[in-house]
Amino acid sequence: MSGTLAGQAEPVPVVLVGARGHGRSHLENIRRLVALGRVRLVGVCDLAPLADAETAGLGEPAHSADLGVLLARTRPAAAVVCTPIHTHTELALTAVEHGVHLLLEKPPAPSFAQYLRLTEAVEKARVACQIGFQSLGSGALPAVRELVEDGAIGEVLGIGAAGAWVRDEAYFRRAPWAGRRRLDGADVVDGALTNPLAHAVATALALAGATGADDVAQVETELFRAHAIESDDTSWARVTTTRGDRVAVAATLCAAEPGEPYVVVHGTHGRVTLWYRQDRVRLDRTGHPPQERVHDRIDLLENLLDHLAGRAGLLAGIRTTGAFMRVVEAIRRAPDPVPLPPDAWYSPPGAPSRRVVRGIDGLVSAAAEQLCGYAELGAAWARPAPRDA
Repeated sequence: MSGTLAGQAEPVPVVLVGARGHGRSHLENIRRLVALGRVRLVGVCDLAPLADAETAGLGEPAHSADLGVLLARTRPAAAVVCTPIHTHTELALTAVEHGVHLLLEKPPAPSFAQYLRLTEAVEKARVACQIGFQSLGSGALPAVRELVEDGAIGEVLGIGAAGAWVRDEAYFRRAPWAGRRRLDGADVVDGALTNPLAHAVATALALAGATGADDVAQVETELFRAHAIESDDTSWARVTTTRGDRVAVAATLCAAEPGEPYVVVHGTHGRVTLWYRQDRVRLDRTGHPPQERVHDRIDLLENLLDHLAGRAGLLAGIRTTGAFMRVVEAIRRAPDPVPLPPDAWYSPPGAPSRRVVRGIDGLVSAAAEQLCGYAELGAAWARPAPRDA
C-alpha cells in the first residue's frame, strides 16, 4: 500500500484515529474533503463509536478501538492520527506496518529515541509521514525567507518567538495526560513549548533553516510552572544552530491577556514579523513605512494527498521535524519545571481557576526581542536559588 497513488481519480480511503478533542477539527476537515471528492472516510479508531449525527454525510465508516483490526478491515491509503502524545509512536508504527501513509499530529513522539524509531520505520516501509504543524503549510514562510534572502532587513541577528496564552485549571484536567511529563512510566512531555505553542518553536526553526536533527548544536531551557501540574506552563528555550544562528522562543499559558503568537526575524536594518496562525507578515525597515500582507495556506492533508499523487513534496515531512524533536528531547531530559512561589502569580478577580504570572506578558515579548531568557531579563522567580556557603 506504500508509494504514490497515481492520478487519484477516485476519492482516497482514509481512517481517522482519535476523533474527539482536537480530533474533531480533523473530522471536519475530512468532511470538507469528502464534499470535494478527494477522500472517503472508511473508518474511525476511537475508544467509543461516534454518534450517527457526528458522521452524517460521511457514509458508514467502520469503527474499532483497535487500530490494527480497523486497518486490516478497511485497507485505507492514509490515516490521520490525533491522539494523546504518548500514544503517537505505537499507533503510527501500526499504520506503517500496514503500509498506510500518515498525517500525524505534533509532536510526532515524546522522545528523540521514539522519533528515530518511527522515522526509520517510515523510511523502511517507504510510506509518507506528514507531521501536523499547520503553520509549515503557510505561504508566509517562503515569503519571509525571500525577504531575508533579498537583504530586506540586512544581516540576520537572530530569530525570536513569543506565545502568551491564557489557560485555566480545566485545560490541565481535560485528560489524564494533560499537563504531565510522564504517565504510568511513559514519557508524555506535555509542556507549553512541546504542545500548545509547539508551532512557535517549529516555525522559528524553519525560518532559521534548521529543520533536521543535525542542524541543532545546543538547546538551553528554562522551565517553570504556576499551576499544580508536572509540566511547564511558562517556559523558554534557545537553540543554537550548527551555523551559529540563535533561535529563542518564550511561551506561557499564564498570561494576563491572550496574545497572538508570533515569530520575528531580527536584522541589522529592520525586522520581519510573522503571526503564524494568521499567515500575516509585516516588514519593518529603517527609513521605510511598514509593509504587511496576509498569505494563503495549504492544508496538510491535502498536501499529503497531492504528494501521494506525485504532484507535490511534503510540507512537514517527519525528517523536517528533527530539529523540533531536539528541543522536545532537551525539555524531556531537563530537571522537572520549577514551581513558582505564590507571590509570583495571582488569580484574576472572578477567575479563581486561572493563574497569571506577574509581568509575564511583557517578559515573553522581551525574550523574543532580546533572545534571552527570563533569568537574564531579571525575573526574580527565574533566578537560581542561592547555594549554601
